[in-house]
Amino acid sequence: MNNASRLLFVLLLLGAAVAAQARSLPIPDPPSLGAGSYVLLDVDSGQVLASKNPDKHIKPASVTKLMTCYITFDAITNGDLSIDETTKVSKKAWKAKGSQMFLRVGNEVSVDKLLDGLITASGNDAAIALAQHMGGTTGTFVGYMNKYTERLGLSNSHFENVDGLPVENHYMSARDIAGLQAKIATDFPELYQKYFQKKAFKYNGIKQHNRNKLLWSDSRVDGGKTGHTKEAGFNLVVSAKAKGMRLVSAVTGTDTNNARNREADSLLNYGFRFFENGTFAKSGQSIAKVTVWKGDADRVPAVAQNKVVVAYPRGKRDDVKVSAKLPQSLTAPIQKGQKIGTLTIKYNDKLLKQKPLYAGKEVGEGGLFSRLIDAIWMMF
Repeated sequence: MNNASRLLFVLLLLGAAVAAQARSLPIPDPPSLGAGSYVLLDVDSGQVLASKNPDKHIKPASVTKLMTCYITFDAITNGDLSIDETTKVSKKAWKAKGSQMFLRVGNEVSVDKLLDGLITASGNDAAIALAQHMGGTTGTFVGYMNKYTERLGLSNSHFENVDGLPVENHYMSARDIAGLQAKIATDFPELYQKYFQKKAFKYNGIKQHNRNKLLWSDSRVDGGKTGHTKEAGFNLVVSAKAKGMRLVSAVTGTDTNNARNREADSLLNYGFRFFENGTFAKSGQSIAKVTVWKGDADRVPAVAQNKVVVAYPRGKRDDVKVSAKLPQSLTAPIQKGQKIGTLTIKYNDKLLKQKPLYAGKEVGEGGLFSRLIDAIWMMF
């Protein structure tokens, strides 16, 4: 080996060492934020990547309108409501306090325009008009809202009105806010894209701009909702896509509008910089096979019911460990879909996700002779 070759070899070794060291750098702690509570959620995996007081009950203010939005989108998707339907503006909607889209009593307004007013202008009058159109009264619609909290698993949310103005026993949590924003984006992608990305809209000759200022300053952000009252402080939830991931950042109780924008964006930067996600099992994919005694088949596949997506430190896929806890054997009959084990996914002994495993097919009882033979083998 000549001198030039030796030098090249040494440089390659040094480069490899530097790269290995870079890959081994630990994930830093999340940014220190002044928000009273916050959550950074990876939507595909459902994992919380960073949080502070995630289940604390807070006053959501106009973030409340996300639930009105979800119910409206659900009705449209199910064919129970059309965006072209119109409703007559009531005196209650016209007299709404706080932010407005400036409805006029007696006017006919479409669901399409009301959704713009609800999401872009955060109109309390729009929220009331939609609630009355779908529920008959706002009180009935609030009942719908609380039923939906059960359906969506929002265990730290309870509503008393549709606009989020401060009232006793009206609350959400940062985890529920992030989860609801994620559900809107994933359950209704076309409607989400149509309404949440608008930066401005005009109604009754008045042009209003979206209060979610990250739509202008962060190209990854494609939707969200603001909320503010004196009691609640400044709240913000935003959803963003980059690097093959969708993240939702929810911050509550900040002191200023600028603070909520800055802190929500800081969480997004942290998530996209230090994490990625990947599929570790496809829906119905056989993870392993379990021996079956006394059956018409010798083995049954253990499968995941749905796709298993896991978020982990960026660049560390090879360090993520996947294991399946399964019985050594099962005895027929076995029903397809019967739970038979657990899939566990860890990174550096930190549990990332656990999912149940199910029998991938039905295994009936075998014939009399084969059952007798298996019974003898089972004795040993």
